[in-house]
Amino acid sequence: MICGYARVSTRIQERDGNSLDAQEEQLKAAGARIVFRESFTGATLDFPQLNELRKVLEAGDTLMITKLDRLARSASQGIFFIEDLLTHGISVHVLNMGLMDSTPTGRLLRSILLAFSEFERDMIAERTQEGRRLSGNHGGRPKKYKKEQLEHAVQLLNSYSYNQVSNLTGISISTLYRAKLQNTKEKENLHT
Repeated sequence: MICGYARVSTRIQERDGNSLDAQEEQLKAAGARIVFRESFTGATLDFPQLNELRKVLEAGDTLMITKLDRLARSASQGIFFIEDLLTHGISVHVLNMGLMDSTPTGRLLRSILLAFSEFERDMIAERTQEGRRLSGNHGGRPKKYKKEQLEHAVQLLNSYSYNQVSNLTGISISTLYRAKLQNTKEKENLHT
């Protein structure tokens, strides 16, 4: 039996032509009878659907994936997982590379390709962090209020209650509370 496995780890991959639907279509076109799908980060090998698929696979079956990085991002994790499958008589077919086997050449090729996959992920993460640092965007939601708006609201708290300032400015009480704490910390740092 040929079983496919499709995974995306980010919403961006869903839009990059690497969506679960696109992967499933490729896998079925290549002969996969069933496809296990999931959206899960590649930082670990603890993927629920992959674990379920592993329970289904038996000697003589084939695990099919579109790309090696769908299975694992770490070279050591990927090698361990593929070696485990091969020792149990389960073949691994990577559509953009071919069939994985237990020959010395197959093991060398696997190690090199998984190492490049891990290197590529690390380079993407490094570029993303550098881009965020340069842009000032460190992730999370964009700020809803400008610093001046929050400072003005904190000043209003000297004369009005949190509820009153929230009604006047439209800023939530929890945001006012955080802004006041931040303002107090900044004042304390100036005096030390």
